Amino acid sequence: MAADVKPPANRRDEVLQTLRDAPEGLSIAEIADRLAVHPNTVRFHLGKLLDSGQVERGRADRRAPGRPAQLFQAVRGMDPAGPRRYRMLAETLALALAQTPDPRARAVEAGREWGRRSAAGDGAAPEAADADDALTRLTALLDELGFAPEHRGGDLPRIGLRHCPFLEMAASGSPIACQVHLGLMRGALEAWRSPITVDRLEAFVEPDLCLARTAPAADA
Repeated sequence: MAADVKPPANRRDEVLQTLRDAPEGLSIAEIADRLAVHPNTVRFHLGKLLDSGQVERGRADRRAPGRPAQLFQAVRGMDPAGPRRYRMLAETLALALAQTPDPRARAVEAGREWGRRSAAGDGAAPEAADADDALTRLTALLDELGFAPEHRGGDLPRIGLRHCPFLEMAASGSPIACQVHLGLMRGALEAWRSPITVDRLEAFVEPDLCLARTAPAADA
């Protein structure tokens, strides 16, 4: 196989490694020469590496005669485009939490703190005007977090949740995810000094629906 027809991902890795081996920076022509490829090949992969933040433009050498060539350098640090394993982290933390005394209460409290922080960052006034306003804010927050909420009316309004950001954990039967979400909603409503709270969260009342039921807040 000709040297210039390697899979793009492998060639891109070679361009990046070549720059890592030359911390002073290299021009397109120098990279092409070291890899024995056409400069256009290098130019293409450099563009992708610049877009991903793995490579940056360096200072040209102005000591050489003529117009200085543009240099490129590898950015020091972990690959920002590398794989993520947040599900593994979530499962590890949930397992650790499940081993503590009263894990449900601890999960609710962790979610409550998350809710308080999320509500504090929404730029809204510190006090909700009424229950409708609080529900509108909560629905907007849940939508931003990926729950696909539906505001449902009634004497005691409910919020339907059509998506679970922690679906694999919740579907596995672990109560931790649902308790964290319950605490999240309670914490946000508390931060807004809402006259209502979320009394309970009913998981999977339908295959594609969880239901948050509201009730008057204890201090309302």
